[in-house]
Amino acid sequence: LDLLVEQGLRMATAESMTGGMIGSRLTDMPGSSRAFGGSVVAYDGDVKRSLLGVPEGPVVSEAAVTAMAANVCVVLGADVSVAVTGVAGPDPQEGEEPGTVWMATCVDGVVDVVRTRWPFDRTRIRQFTVITVLDALRLRLLARAEG
Repeated sequence: LDLLVEQGLRMATAESMTGGMIGSRLTDMPGSSRAFGGSVVAYDGDVKRSLLGVPEGPVVSEAAVTAMAANVCVVLGADVSVAVTGVAGPDPQEGEEPGTVWMATCVDGVVDVVRTRWPFDRTRIRQFTVITVLDALRLRLLARAEG
């Protein structure tokens, strides 16, 4: 959050399989209201489409997480965002195995996307996703500050 405050940025999150864990992690920090605007938890595919402009097709995909990251900034009036969608398990979804996760960061209107597959149980998949996407945003904000 310090990097966001230092750069005068407001953040939002768009979450699916983490179910609000990213927003919770951010608001656990004192003073989070200085930089965190809010979160959209869109667990259902239709909610992703109606609130976050996710296109028709698979909701566990690059296109879905890209739309989530870009559009949550618009919906919540944020400068930067993180977004996640994936399969926490235990069952496959849309042909994707448990542990398949798409994560995105949006900084200055540019969305970076990463796909991973965690070989863990549901709880650890969600925990690792939270840590990884927040670290990806941290790295982008550090790069932004440098130049």
